[in-house]
Amino acid sequence: MSGMLYRSRLSAHLSLAGIATGILIVLPGAVLAADAAQEAATAGTHAGLAAQGSSVEQVHMHLHHTINCLVGPQGQGFDAKQANPCQSLGNGAIPDTADPAAKSHLTAALAKAQAGLKSDDLAAAKKAATEAQAALK
Repeated sequence: MSGMLYRSRLSAHLSLAGIATGILIVLPGAVLAADAAQEAATAGTHAGLAAQGSSVEQVHMHLHHTINCLVGPQGQGFDAKQANPCQSLGNGAIPDTADPAAKSHLTAALAKAQAGLKSDDLAAAKKAATEAQAALK
């Protein structure tokens, strides 16, 4: 009887070890999976927030967030001093997108966001943010 109890406990430990190993193998892939659509949607949200900004500083802040979501931490124009609302979503909407047509829309939105960031005129910066948001829809 004690041999059977030992085997039962051993099986339970091995089963738990197998489950834990399986979770550890699958988990990093799930965490690292890029979600370009969500990155683009988040970029669009921040472009919209920029378009509603009441000061150039607010508009610029949200345009930085838009750009960071589009290009990702390794991309040209990424500003590590600014927030990256897409930090846990992938490497940026542009690098994570394989479809050439979608990438073209994202690149157009990036150009609009960058233009808005270069402008110190509130109306012009908000107009560029609105255009970036439209390109991300």
